Amino acid sequence: MAEEPVYAPDQLKPGNRKWARIGALGTAAILLLMLWGNHEGNTEDIWLIGTALLLVGAVVADVVLRRNGLKPNDQ
Repeated sequence: MAEEPVYAPDQLKPGNRKWARIGALGTAAILLLMLWGNHEGNTEDIWLIGTALLLVGAVVADVVLRRNGLKPNDQ
């Protein structure tokens, strides 16, 4: 029992889902705005677009899973 982690009750509370979605979509928008920079080549563009798509995909997947009842709403 000495190796059991000790948690405060507020550590197990779910975060605010609305603000998490807004933050993810805002970050994706900022990443896409970085396409207009002073860089050469397309390697940076590929990473920026890919990361933005990953964030948007995670938000869409979360919405779809919660709507279909495959993910609990309390987390």
